[in-house]
Amino acid sequence: MKSANGKVWVILLMSLLAVSCKKENNSPLTNETITTHPLYSTADLHPLLQQIGDARIVLLGEASHGTSEYYQWRAEISKRLMQEKGFSAIAVEGEWADSYRLNKFIKGPAKDSTEAVQVLQQYDRWPTWMWGNYEVASLATWMNRFNQNRSQQQRVGFYGLDVYCLWESTQELMPYLQGGNQKAIDAARQVETCFSPYSADPQEYGYAVANASANCRAQTTNLWKAILQTTGNATATNEAHFVMQQNALVALNGEAYYRASVSSYEDSWNIRDRHMQQTLKRLLEHLGPNSKIIVWAHNTHVGDARYTDMAAQGTVNLGQLAREELGQQNVFAVGFGSYKGSVIASSHWGGAIQQMNVPAAPSNSWEGYLHSLGASNKLIFSNEISTVAALQNSVGHRAIGVVYNPSSEAGNYVPSIIPKRYDAFLYFDRTTALHPIQIPVRNEPPDTYPSGF
Repeated sequence: MKSANGKVWVILLMSLLAVSCKKENNSPLTNETITTHPLYSTADLHPLLQQIGDARIVLLGEASHGTSEYYQWRAEISKRLMQEKGFSAIAVEGEWADSYRLNKFIKGPAKDSTEAVQVLQQYDRWPTWMWGNYEVASLATWMNRFNQNRSQQQRVGFYGLDVYCLWESTQELMPYLQGGNQKAIDAARQVETCFSPYSADPQEYGYAVANASANCRAQTTNLWKAILQTTGNATATNEAHFVMQQNALVALNGEAYYRASVSSYEDSWNIRDRHMQQTLKRLLEHLGPNSKIIVWAHNTHVGDARYTDMAAQGTVNLGQLAREELGQQNVFAVGFGSYKGSVIASSHWGGAIQQMNVPAAPSNSWEGYLHSLGASNKLIFSNEISTVAALQNSVGHRAIGVVYNPSSEAGNYVPSIIPKRYDAFLYFDRTTALHPIQIPVRNEPPDTYPSGF
């Protein structure tokens, strides 16, 4: 039954069961009420912007890396945040080097969508579709046009938070060092020398880097220290110096990530998300005290890990770290999810892009429950459901990775205390597959390895 203000009040008449790959958690929801808001057009985002308020970081999630609606609605939210609240940049779950090339396109002279597609073809590490897609091309073109009437200092940017492109970042660093500090040049060459044998064997690259001699760790540490010394021993405000620092940081943390990835999933995950948080904080410092940043990443990175089974596994994520280090009042986390539809994914690591059907979520999941309220898109705010007693228990919440098997869905549900994991949630009853740009794959370890998210 709808009230005059458009809110939907319903009685919860069923039990929700949280399903994970390890265990089942019973969490019945009975005789409680929940408020939802309609989500049909961008005008319906107004309450979301009000709730975001003065937050400096807005984390926008996704329940898969291959769903068009998630990208489209994140783009619409991002546009309004940049236009109405002065947000400075989008930072994504993507490589630093490739994203910085897109950043230069966005901040540069006026370009068209064809040129945006060409830039996105440089996202050539599997899964290429994560950022090499037409939805991102449309947003990049809009951001480029938005910047044309702004000074260079005021132009919005686009940055990568991830840690994967160790080898590429080392190569990208060298041109910045020419004619500069000889100690930093020598350190960069030593890193290249240390890792060059492994780049020649791409299929074993991740494993080989993970088991590289201790000298590789020593060399990336020396490089990071040399670059910091060269650029003032603090986060650089100068653009060229900041890029130098970030490429050296990717080399440092990338070496640690690949080394851990073959021996400890938990350690490699934590290294990766701590790198994302470190990069996010550095971007805030680089862009200035009034900067605000939008983050695009999977729900498994955005939604606070303390309110999922990740905590029991000893893993943290960006959402948790951002709240802890920047203050919960400065961070607003938005989850995304859908009941059924189609998605872009692959059946195995490094495999071909496939469009797959996403089956209807089970009735005892968060998505199944939201569908039971009516087959329509909905916006939910955590401060309006925080007193629902049963929602203080874990509910199964779907998470689809880059490798997906629709016939075995049981392992795709993360037990989540929804009102605490997110500040808001966008639900889409039916979703469609992302539109990928066809890109030849570079022969290197996949992005999202080994987690899939």
